[in-house]
Amino acid sequence: MLATPYPPAHRLDLVEEIHGVPVADPYRWLEDPADPDTKEWLAAQEARYEEHAADFCGRERFRRRAGELHRTGFAGPPSWHGERAFFMRQSEHQEYMVLYVTGADGAERALLDPHALDPAGRTVIDSWQPSADGRLLAYQLSAGGTEESSLFVLDVETGELLDGPIDRTRYSPVAWLADGSAFYYVRRHATGKAVHLHRLGSDPERDPLVLGAGRDATTHYRLNVTGGGRWLTVAASLGTAPGNDLWLADLSAAPPHAPELRVVQEGVDAHTALRVGPDGRAYLMTDRDAPRGRIVTAELSDLRYESWRDLVPEDERAVLSDFVFLDGTLLVARTRHTVSELTRHDARTGQVLGPVPLPGIGTAASLSARPEGGPQAWFVYTDDVTPVSVWRYDERDGRTTPWAAAGRARPPEVVSRLVEFASKDGTTVRMRVLAPPGGGRPRPCILSGYGGFGRSMAPGFSAQALAWVEAGGVYAIAQLRGGGEEGEQWHRAGMGAGKQNSFDDFHAAAETLIAGGWTTPDQLAIVGGSNGGLLVGAALTQRPELYAAAVCSAPLLDMVRYENSGLGPAWRAEYGSAADPREFAWLYGYSPYHRVRAGVAYPATLLTVSDADTRVDPAHARKMCAALQWGTVSVDDTIPVLLRVEHGTGHGNRAAAHAVDLIADTLSFCATYTGLAMD
Repeated sequence: MLATPYPPAHRLDLVEEIHGVPVADPYRWLEDPADPDTKEWLAAQEARYEEHAADFCGRERFRRRAGELHRTGFAGPPSWHGERAFFMRQSEHQEYMVLYVTGADGAERALLDPHALDPAGRTVIDSWQPSADGRLLAYQLSAGGTEESSLFVLDVETGELLDGPIDRTRYSPVAWLADGSAFYYVRRHATGKAVHLHRLGSDPERDPLVLGAGRDATTHYRLNVTGGGRWLTVAASLGTAPGNDLWLADLSAAPPHAPELRVVQEGVDAHTALRVGPDGRAYLMTDRDAPRGRIVTAELSDLRYESWRDLVPEDERAVLSDFVFLDGTLLVARTRHTVSELTRHDARTGQVLGPVPLPGIGTAASLSARPEGGPQAWFVYTDDVTPVSVWRYDERDGRTTPWAAAGRARPPEVVSRLVEFASKDGTTVRMRVLAPPGGGRPRPCILSGYGGFGRSMAPGFSAQALAWVEAGGVYAIAQLRGGGEEGEQWHRAGMGAGKQNSFDDFHAAAETLIAGGWTTPDQLAIVGGSNGGLLVGAALTQRPELYAAAVCSAPLLDMVRYENSGLGPAWRAEYGSAADPREFAWLYGYSPYHRVRAGVAYPATLLTVSDADTRVDPAHARKMCAALQWGTVSVDDTIPVLLRVEHGTGHGNRAAAHAVDLIADTLSFCATYTGLAMD
C-alpha cells in the first residue's frame, strides 16, 4: 500500500462550557451531511477506503465463504391464528425474509414478498400481525433502510389491499379486536407517540386517542389483546428504560375507543408483562423483586402487587426469558450463562414436570403455541455451528422434532469453550471462545461484545465467526455487564453510572485471551456494532496498546451530543443525559470522540456506516474518523484509519448481499492488520 496523506479536515476552535467543563468539538461541521465541505471530505474518504480495501488480505475468499455460510437461509416459528399459521422464511437465494401462510390443508404460499413488492430491493417488512381469526393481516413496510414504517392491511385469502398506508408508525405494535373490525396501534406525532384505535377503512387522522396525551415524547408502548379477545394490556416505558407502567382493560365493559385502563403497575422500576391464561387468571412475567425473572399469578379482579403469588419462582442461577400455555401446563424458557433450557410446569401449581429435550447446547427462543392451547409448542434453535431452524415439541410423546429448516450449511470444525475471568473489580465475567481444532500457537483473534440494553450474546450461528475460525483465527464473544446474560442486575451494572464496567470487562477479556496464549496484542482485533461500536470506540481510546485493529460499525461515539440525533433521546435511561451535571460526567468521562489525543499509536481502525441510518447518526463515525486521523502517530497507510460508507441501507434489516459484503470487509481488514496468514 502506498503512503498517502489523509484527506484534510479543518479543526474548528470550538469549545463549549458544559456544567463548568470546557468541551472541545473541532469536527462539529461534519455533523451536516449537506455541507459542501462534508461532501468533499466524505468523497475523499470513500475513495481512500476503496483503494485500501482492494488490497485487504483474503477479501474475495472471505466474501465467497461468508456468502456460503450466511446464505443458509432462515426459518421462523409459526404464529397461529384460526386455522392459519404465519411464519417468516428466507431461502439461500433470497435477499430478504418473506412472510408465508399455511391453510387448514397445510399448503403454504408466500403472502408478503418484498422482492415482488419492490424489485429494486429497497423495501423490507418491518413487522406484521394477523387478526385473531387469520382473515386479515396488518403489516409495516419501510424503504431504503430508514425504518420509517407505513402500515397497511390486506385480505389474507385474496391478497387485496384493504387499508393504508398509515404513516408515522415506526416500531408500532398492532393489537386486533377479536372480530377483526379494528386494531390498536401507535402513531408518532409532533409531541410524541400515542395509542390509537383504527377502524378498517376510516380516516387515520380521525382515529380516537386511547393513551398518550401528556406523556414523555420518548414513551415506548407495547400492546396486546389477550384472553380470547376480551382483555387489552398496554405497557409504557421511557424509551428503552428497563421498567414499565402497565394497564389492563376489559373490552367487554366499555367501548373499544374508550377502554377503562386499570393500573397494574405504575411508577415502579421493574419490567412486567401480563397475559390472561386459558383458566381466566392473570399470568405475569416480571423482574420485580426478582432480577432473573419469575412468573406470578393473580385474579383479574385483584391485581394489586400484594395479591401476586409466585407460580414459577426466580432461579438464582438462570434467567427467565419466556413461557407459553399448553394444555394444563406451562412451557418455560430460561438461559443459564446464555445457554437455553426448557421445562414443563403444572399451570396451577407451578410444579416442575420435567425438562424438554433440546437439539443441542445452544439457544432456544421465540416460543409459540396455539392461542387455545394444545399439546404442541414451537421454537427456533441455533448454536455455534447450527443454522437457525424451527423445532416442535409435543407433550403427548415428549419428543422434540424438526419442523422447518431454511437450508444446509457446511460449517467448519470448531472447538467452543466457555472461559471465566475476573474483571477489574473482581467480578466474574464469561466469554465464549471459538477456535480451530488442535489449539496450538497464539493466533490472530477477533474479540467482540455488546454490553448494553440487556441484550445477551447467546450462542448462535455466525457466518462471520465461522469464516474467521476456518481461516485459522480465534473468535471470542464476551458476555459483558450491561447485557442480559445474568439478569437485570447484570444489565444495570453496565448502564448509566456503571457503563465503564462494560469497558473494563472487555479489556479484561482481551487480557485473558493474551494471558491464556490464545493471541497477542499484535494479533488482536476488536469488532462491534451500534452499542457494540461504542464499546469498540471506548476500548481503542482507553487501551490503544492492547489492540492491533478495530472495526467500529454504526457506532455511538460522541456521547456528549448523542441525544441530538437519531433515536438518541430514547436511550437516556441506558446512558444518561448531558443535560444533567452528574450524568454528563459519566458520558464525557468515556466519550470516545472526546478521548482522542494527539501523538497516540491507535490501532488500525475501520469505521463503517450506512448513509440512511436513522437510529445512530453516521456523523458519529465521520467525526471520530477525522479525530483519529488527526491524532494517531501513524500518519501514513501502514496503520490506517478508514471510513466505509454503505449507500441506501440503514441500521437494521439489510439485503443478504450487503450483509455478506460487510462481513468480508470486516474479516479481511482484521486479517490484514493482525497478520492472519491466508493459505
